Amino acid sequence: MTSVPVMSTADALGRRGPALVVLCFVQFMLVLDDNVVSVALPSMREDLGFGTAGLAWVVNAYFLAFGGLLLLFGRAADLLGRRRVFLTGVALFGAASLVCGLAQEPWQLVAGRFAQGTGAAMAAPASLALIALLFPGTEERARAFGIWGGIAALGGTAGLVISGALTGLASWRWIFLINLPVALAAVVLLPRLVPESRAGQAVRLDIPGAVLGTGALVSLVHGLLRAGESGRENPAVVGSLVLAVLLAIAFVAVEARTAEPLVPLSFLSFRIRAVANGASLLFSAAMYAMAFLLMVHLQTVLGYRPLAAGLAYLPYGAGILAGMWLSSRAVARLGVRPALVLSFLLGSAGLLLLSGVEPGDGYASGVLPGMLVTSLGCGLGLPALTVAALTGTTEENAGLGSAVLSSVQQVGGAVGVAVLVALAARHGDASAVRGSSPHAATEGFSLALTAAAALLVLGAVLMGTFLGKSDRPADGRATA
Repeated sequence: MTSVPVMSTADALGRRGPALVVLCFVQFMLVLDDNVVSVALPSMREDLGFGTAGLAWVVNAYFLAFGGLLLLFGRAADLLGRRRVFLTGVALFGAASLVCGLAQEPWQLVAGRFAQGTGAAMAAPASLALIALLFPGTEERARAFGIWGGIAALGGTAGLVISGALTGLASWRWIFLINLPVALAAVVLLPRLVPESRAGQAVRLDIPGAVLGTGALVSLVHGLLRAGESGRENPAVVGSLVLAVLLAIAFVAVEARTAEPLVPLSFLSFRIRAVANGASLLFSAAMYAMAFLLMVHLQTVLGYRPLAAGLAYLPYGAGILAGMWLSSRAVARLGVRPALVLSFLLGSAGLLLLSGVEPGDGYASGVLPGMLVTSLGCGLGLPALTVAALTGTTEENAGLGSAVLSSVQQVGGAVGVAVLVALAARHGDASAVRGSSPHAATEGFSLALTAAAALLVLGAVLMGTFLGKSDRPADGRATA
């Protein structure tokens, strides 16, 4: 494998802006499909004849493939070429979207969703690695990640609105078919904007490490998703989680003895990246759970219709964009640590405000204040976390760093939804014995969001303690 220059020519540098636009819109599409099916599930069940258990896998198949395969494809991008893996992933995602949109049987839709997740696992870390190499300086990298993260966050918010609008006005099939123009445009345009890049030294993909690492992640995500559905005592849940632990132990043992490991242990032990990934786990757990719980609360307790609930999230996207705009400036002027601690504390305060939303509260006085504060903290934190998690990455391992961060975010989201949603349900069920159902559901919702706020405070303490003042990267790089 030969070394390929990365963004070294003036021509390539001049195309960074258009390339960033293409990469951002692909990420918008990938994040959109994280939750675009949420509002459309009842229509899918009616049209295709899903059972309740099968319907859950329309959502879970995507997360299982996406979260489980990120590490493998992140390293493959470094070795085989980031642009090549990105384009292959986008093409697979587009083809899978067509399969989903044309599905006539439940298994076809679930298989299409799994293929979508696989394509996303290929494209997402390669995309983030390309941005990290396109923008090597700390301030410009933070600004690029801010734009990328803002567009991605809008994808998460827009997914709810688009799903409600298309399902209500046309058909649920269009929530998948709208991906095709974006995928086609990316496949056509990106080769003209970004040269290929890959690790400079000739290395082989660590097959045993890939099998063990991917197996551990798939087992972990599967177990967490099943725990959210059927409880932690279910034998399938226990078996998946035990298998994940065993595979993880075997993975560490193999990587320690392999000359060319999939994930060098020195990469994981790099302090700034390790702290950033640990904080990202807590951050994702809190924010994914909040999004799920608030959507349910708006519809079941406050009485919002699906489209109205989706529209209610639009200010959340605006708050994230404002936070993203501030983030690059905060990182440049204050450093990564103060920006991250501030963002986590803001997010925690917003979650505490949301935890107080009760039946009968109005949108402007009840829901909106907490939503805006939470979104501002989220927007402020995402780019800074990304900068910290990719500190010190080079042309050799940018894809790996991106994949580790994305894997942590997906696993954190699965943990948050499985644990905090189950906590809300159990507390709500216990409270229902003593009072009316809406107030019981509110008590569960409030407890879960309070726990999510505590996770963000823990993240702020973690970063305030273990990220030193000297951990402000210079030109996107740091020394171990």
